[in-house]
Amino acid sequence: MKEAFKLSEKAFSKNEVPVGAVVVLHDRIIGKGYNQVDSLGDPTAHAEILAITAAANTIGDWRLNNCTIYVTKEPCSMCAGAIVNSRLSRVVFGVYDDDKGACGSLYQICGDKRLNSDAVIRGGVLEEQCRAILKEFFSARRDD
Repeated sequence: MKEAFKLSEKAFSKNEVPVGAVVVLHDRIIGKGYNQVDSLGDPTAHAEILAITAAANTIGDWRLNNCTIYVTKEPCSMCAGAIVNSRLSRVVFGVYDDDKGACGSLYQICGDKRLNSDAVIRGGVLEEQCRAILKEFFSARRDD
């Protein structure tokens, strides 16, 4: 999670919503991503999507069985769908997102048996740190 947080700081420094993600297989990071929606002009360029794509490229397979994704903010529905489709085994996230969270807050897409997902979900890891950087980012934007 600390590596994901470092990536959220990178996003923050580039004036992107500060969310970072890493995909881990056997204690090795195989994919990294941070939000790049504005810089790439791509609404799908969320940290999770970029990390999943990088991980699939690293192992040469879209099936990320036995992998864990660590992300600083609860995934949205798009990212949760990508998590299910890539067959990630575990999702660990920092701050809960009561407005758009799709791993337990608003929806429970990850781990939904109806979607053939048995991903284990754990939220609240480094939660205060992850919340603080988001709050700082959006506070600064409101002041502009």
